[in-house]
Amino acid sequence: MSEELHNLDLSLFDGESPKSRASTHKPRILLLYGSTRERSFSRLLVEESARLLEHFGAETRIFDPSGLPLPDDAPVEHPNVQALRDLVLWSEGQVWCSPERHGAMSAVFKAQIDWIPLALGAVRPTQGKTLAVMQVCGGSQSFNVVNQLRVLGRWMRMFTIPNQSSVPKAYLEFDDTNRMKPSPYYDRLVDVMEELVKFTLLLRDRKDFLVDRYSERKETAEQLSSRVNQRSI
Repeated sequence: MSEELHNLDLSLFDGESPKSRASTHKPRILLLYGSTRERSFSRLLVEESARLLEHFGAETRIFDPSGLPLPDDAPVEHPNVQALRDLVLWSEGQVWCSPERHGAMSAVFKAQIDWIPLALGAVRPTQGKTLAVMQVCGGSQSFNVVNQLRVLGRWMRMFTIPNQSSVPKAYLEFDDTNRMKPSPYYDRLVDVMEELVKFTLLLRDRKDFLVDRYSERKETAEQLSSRVNQRSI
C-alpha cells in the first residue's frame, strides 16, 4: 500500500462510529421557498411544512427572500445576505421548495442558494445537514425541479432524504385560509416532513464523522507540515 495513505484511519471502519453525546434540543429546520408573489404557493407549502415539522417536535425558521439582492450584485455584508447565512448556520436540516418556471427552479430560489458558500472560514454551512426537496406546479405534475434540487443538495454536500413532494395545479390545493386541503398530496407532504425529522435526529450527532474525508485530512496534514518546515528555516 502506498505510504501516501498514512492519513487513512482504519479505525473508522472498525464497526463503531465515534460516540457522541446525543443532542437534546429540538431539531432545527430552515425552510426556503422560491417566489415573492403575494400569494406564493411555494411559500404556502413551506408554511404547511413548518406546521407539520413543529408537530413532530422540530424548531423551524422560514427565510423571506424578498429584498435579497442578486448574487454578486451587493456585498456579502448586505443584511438580507447575512440573515440567510446566519439561518443556514443555525440549521441542522433544511426544506427547499421552488415553483417550476420554464421547466426549472425559479431565479428567486437559485439566488438564495448562490449566496450560500461551501465554506465560511473554517465552517462548511451546509455540509452534512439533511435536506427535503419540494416543488409546486401551475399545471400537470412534474419532477424537473425536485431533480434539480437534488443535484444542488449533493453539490452543497447535504444528505437529501429519499422522499419528496411535487404538487400539481397548486392553486387548487389550498383553501381560502391558505391551508392545504386534505388530499394524497397532503399525505405525501406529511410523509416527507416525518422522514426529514427522522433523518435529522439520526444524523445530526454523526455529521462530523460521516463527512470526515481522507483527502481533506491529507491536505490538512500537508499544510501543517509545510508550516513547520517554514518555521524551521
